[in-house]
This record gives sequence, structure tokens and C-alpha cells, in this order.
Amino acid sequence: MEALLSAPRPLRADARRNREALLSAARQAFLSGDTDAHVEEIARSAGVAVGTLYRHFETREALIEEVYRKEVDELCAAPTDLLDHHAPDEALRLFLLLLVDHAAVGKGMSVALESIMATDSPVFGDARTLMANALDLLLEAGSAAGTVRDDVTGPTLLRALGGICHMRAAEGWLAEARQITTLLFDGLRYGATPAV
Repeated sequence: MEALLSAPRPLRADARRNREALLSAARQAFLSGDTDAHVEEIARSAGVAVGTLYRHFETREALIEEVYRKEVDELCAAPTDLLDHHAPDEALRLFLLLLVDHAAVGKGMSVALESIMATDSPVFGDARTLMANALDLLLEAGSAAGTVRDDVTGPTLLRALGGICHMRAAEGWLAEARQITTLLFDGLRYGATPAV
């Protein structure tokens, strides 16, 4: 009974709409390069009062964290859909490119994200775990199909991609990062054991 009393109540429809509008407005502000966007501007863009923003997010950092968490959740939901519509190796290739594109989104949010790097937030560790798990799912499917080698894990592949995505400070990095990711993908297919 005590657990039932302490469980958060689901948001009403209007509160849910307000929350989604705030997340969307904040995401747009950060991605457009307005990394110093004030909560007042974000609330105005979302069509709500500042008090509404603070009812959903105690601090600006909490809002930034939730925007990033939502981006990662959506990204890491992609492998299941990709596997439903593509062969396992093609699903892996497409997801690797999605991860590179996610790093491009992260570049737009990087200054905003710096404000939560100094906190005890688990958001980055959680994101790495989700991404590594998504890669493991695709690697296992590719290995089972005999189109991807079976000696690479999601965390290892994620570290390799991290190295590629650290290039993002350079002008025009995205095209080169995609090219290097394609080379990495080719390496993942080399030495694959054909399915029996």
C-alpha cells in the first residue's frame, strides 16, 4: 500500500503537452546554437509560463538533462525497428551512421551539456550503457546471420565511434566521420563466420 501511495501520478493531458512543448523548445534552442537560452525564452517558445517550466523541471540543468536523455532514448529505440526492416548487417551500418549523426546533434548541445557534466548526474553513464546495449543487439544479430564478426562487443565498438566523433571540433568533420564509420563497418564484416 505504501508503494502505491508513493508512486508518481501520471500527468494530466495538458501537463503532458506542456512538458513535451518545453522539451521541444529547449531542444530547438540548443540545436540552433542558442546554448545560453534562458528558461524564460524556452518557456515563451513553448507557449507556457516560467512557473510551468519550473513545475516540470526544478532547474535549467534538469531540463537540459531531460532533453539529452530523450534524444538518447529515441536513438537507442532504433535498432529494433532497423532489424524489422533490414538485414542485420545493414541495420548495424545504419545505426552506426545514426550514432555519428547523434554526435552532430551533441555538438549543438555540447555547451549546454557542459553545465551538467560537473553534477552527479548519471545521464552520460546511462547513455553509454544504452548505446552499448543497442550495439550488442545489432552485433549479435549480425553474428548469428554470419555477416558480422563475433569477437567485437558493443562497448568496444562504442569506444571506437567515440574516437571518430571526437573529431567534431574540426570544420566539415561529419562527412569524414561518416567515411571512417563506413571503413569501421567494413572491418566488422571482415572475418565473419558464415551462418550454417
